[in-house]
Amino acid sequence: MGRYLARRLLLVLPVALGITIVTFFLLRLIPGDPAVMMLDNRATAENVARLRHQLGLDRPLLLQYLFFLQNIVTGRLGESLIYRTQVMPIILARLPITLFLAVYSTILAAIVSVPLGAWAALRKGRSPDQMIRLGVLFSLATPNYWAAIVLLLVFSIELRWLPVGGFGTTFGDHLRHLLLPALTIALSLVPILVRTLRHNILEVLRTEYVRTARAKGLRRATVFTRHVLRNSLISTVSILGIHLGFLVGGAVVTETVYAIPGTGFLLIKSTFARDYPMVQGLVLMFATLVILVNLLTDVTYAALDPRVTYD
Repeated sequence: MGRYLARRLLLVLPVALGITIVTFFLLRLIPGDPAVMMLDNRATAENVARLRHQLGLDRPLLLQYLFFLQNIVTGRLGESLIYRTQVMPIILARLPITLFLAVYSTILAAIVSVPLGAWAALRKGRSPDQMIRLGVLFSLATPNYWAAIVLLLVFSIELRWLPVGGFGTTFGDHLRHLLLPALTIALSLVPILVRTLRHNILEVLRTEYVRTARAKGLRRATVFTRHVLRNSLISTVSILGIHLGFLVGGAVVTETVYAIPGTGFLLIKSTFARDYPMVQGLVLMFATLVILVNLLTDVTYAALDPRVTYD
């Protein structure tokens, strides 16, 4: 397993290099000059030229990119053009909020998806199955931002059961403040997990070893939990791992709607302000998280399926 992890980590390097290239040069294609935006009504030609020189924006793009790579190698991501301080501490201060939201969303999605997927499969073709499939289709067709606004209007504005936004100060506050944002993100993940789990359970129920287990006289609950559900979850874990990366990206929209001070909200603000170092650092951080989640997903296979090896 150690050699497998080492090989996978080595493969991360070219992927990360490609991400830095795409991020750096695409960001420069966005219209707008950071110096002009920072100076606002004091943006004369002379002041803009002076500030661009101070920020290093008048250098050739290739030199700027090499300087960016040098900062990454030395463990720094540069200095924010807006905050005028190092990017890394700002990202690290907000990253736990986004991770908290991503984990919260995943737990909610699993709590809802596993029983619904199992129930739909065991009641195939009956009323519960039809209702669950209809709900899944509706949830799948619902845009993330629309669900966020509706939940906000109903539970925060009209009923006043939950806070409008923010993160809170204690663990209980975090759970309460992030319930609606986590539910918003989970609603986009539940349809995929339910459909995948339902399909997998139906496939496993038709296998020989399940029929053998039933013929041996094992209880129905034992056959389902020990032989059906566990094997059905293998593909579901793969789907979950792929979409966890999208969860981090989905946090950008959700954090903005709910005014959560996480990295997603920071990314939107930095993009509008043309804060190149901050956006580059955030994209690199998001990409690293996605890669690590995919690696963790592959490792999880072995715990669910003994046939999987790392050779």
